[in-house]
Order: sequence, then structure tokens, then C-alpha cells
Amino acid sequence: MAKPKRSWLDGPQIPADFDDPDAPGRWPGEKLGLPKSGAGSLVSVMRRIGGVCIDWIFSWIIAIVLSNFTDALGDVATTTLIIFVILGWLSGWFFARTPGHAILGMGIARVDATAHVGWWRALVRSLLTILILPAVMVDSDGRGLHDKATGTAVIRG
Repeated sequence: MAKPKRSWLDGPQIPADFDDPDAPGRWPGEKLGLPKSGAGSLVSVMRRIGGVCIDWIFSWIIAIVLSNFTDALGDVATTTLIIFVILGWLSGWFFARTPGHAILGMGIARVDATAHVGWWRALVRSLLTILILPAVMVDSDGRGLHDKATGTAVIRG
């Protein structure tokens, strides 16, 4: 297919001269160097919400069991929140995915390196997730603010 003919009225065609750095790419994750689909591509917001719901249900079940034996951590709601943070932190650190991520076929990856997520990124990401707003507010790629703050992304795989 031939390119349309341009005139001087069209202005300059210098790459990135007038591009908006915050404008969305052609697909989510393109500007991060991620593929359009398949393993390594960004997952949708709905899929991430599903993973959080699965993790919350796991945490809730564990909290109910623990609350039957001790009330040292507080009531079921407080214990669920504590377990949710610990689950997100440890599983993100050691496995780069939470149980909810694993069930839905996704994981956490650093966008700046091929190294592991690391303990502090997993902890900060888990703590920001419980605040809800950072996880729900997404950029043009669909990455939550908690992912942007920690330099991570939730990808397929």
C-alpha cells in the first residue's frame, strides 16, 4: 500500500518532535517493550482484579481458620488484611506471582531489568495494593500506580 502524498501544509514529519510521551502506544505495553499478545504481554485490568479477588478469598479463609484458634491478630477482617499483605509480599518476592496470579496465568515482572522483583518492590507493591486507589488508578497502558511506583508490571505467563 502506497503512503499518502504529503504537502508542506502537513508540517514536519520528524519522529518524536511533537509526540506526546504520555500518549498511549498502539497496544498496552508497547512503550515498555512488551509484546502485543501472548507470554510477556500486559494483562487487562479485569484479569488483575480477578487475581486480587482470589488472593483476598485465600487470605479470608486463612484468617477464619486462624481466628478459631487465637485472637492475637484481631478479628477476621484485620487478620485477613494482614495475611493479604504478607501473602502478596512473600509470594511476589519468591515466586513473582501471587496465588491469584498463578491461577489466572499471570505474574509480576520488573520493567527496568530482567532481575527478580525483589523483596522491597514486592512489599511496597503489596502495601499500595491494600490502599486500593493506587491499584485502581491506571495509566494509558493499564498499569496501576502501584506498579508504576515500584517499576513493575503484571504480565501474562
